[in-house]
Amino acid sequence: MAAVPEVALRHGAGRPMPAVGVGTADSAATSPETKRGAALAALEVGFRHFDTAALYGTEAPLGEAIAEATRRGLVASREEVFVTTKLWCTQCHPGLVLPSLRESLRNLQMEYVDLYLVHWPISVKPGPPMLPVKREDAVPFDFEGVWRAMEECHRLGLAKAIGVSNFTTKHLDKLLAVATIPPAVNQVEMNPVWQQRTVREYCAAKGIRVAAYSPLGGQNWIGEGNDVMESPVLADIARARGKSIAQVSLRWIHEQGVTPIPKSYNKERLKQNLEIFDWELTKEDRLKISQIPQKKIVTAARMFSPDGEFASVDLSDMEIVEE
Repeated sequence: MAAVPEVALRHGAGRPMPAVGVGTADSAATSPETKRGAALAALEVGFRHFDTAALYGTEAPLGEAIAEATRRGLVASREEVFVTTKLWCTQCHPGLVLPSLRESLRNLQMEYVDLYLVHWPISVKPGPPMLPVKREDAVPFDFEGVWRAMEECHRLGLAKAIGVSNFTTKHLDKLLAVATIPPAVNQVEMNPVWQQRTVREYCAAKGIRVAAYSPLGGQNWIGEGNDVMESPVLADIARARGKSIAQVSLRWIHEQGVTPIPKSYNKERLKQNLEIFDWELTKEDRLKISQIPQKKIVTAARMFSPDGEFASVDLSDMEIVEE
């Protein structure tokens, strides 16, 4: 298997980011043992980049898996693994950022994370992280105050790099206007069915690395099918290349200069998700993929319960859909 390439982040002082990661978003119903086992399986097949968040309930199992892998000699030390976690909306207040990261570090049993992201450009009244969010609990997002606190996490060495997630060019404009340290990464929903051209162009111009969650179309939790895995265009290309649809999607994302973060609990599929670096798509493949009709799954509106009213914010300020 080809070695996983690494990408130096332009803003930050940490190690380079491996060019593919493992997502750990999960429902509360999944047992900690299952979550820990999945992370361990990913480490065993060769993944060294993991993405978690305060919201997911997977920080502790991930930390345990990495500690166990170190004990077993699978990895030489914690430094060998690139770990991202995220600040939830209820903690997006200047005074809560640092305590929230410290709590994440306790969960992970780590002294630092490689990357700390603001999970959404949405701020909610303080409280335990939960979904959906009540509309009346949304408050204006203090870009300057929250980002100053993120920069402090970086200065203290608790986050080797800092960044954002689900930010549109409008949100990034607001952030860059007040940032001393620009975000190293913007993690967004991206796959062949939602290609994020506008955000990618903007980030490329600003030296911000884009990472892709749902690279295999996986956020369709409400059972509407999966437009990536069921794409006839991708199926044709996969057949022609002798690859899986997942591998075609991940390879396409990699060729766009973006870091995909697929999630799988299946060891064989985890292995396949790493096998995307020793072959490439043809010009014709890329043209066909560029013509796939676009459809966004994750929206700000879906974060909120349908009833109630926004009191002090406008949904349009929080929306993350950008053509």
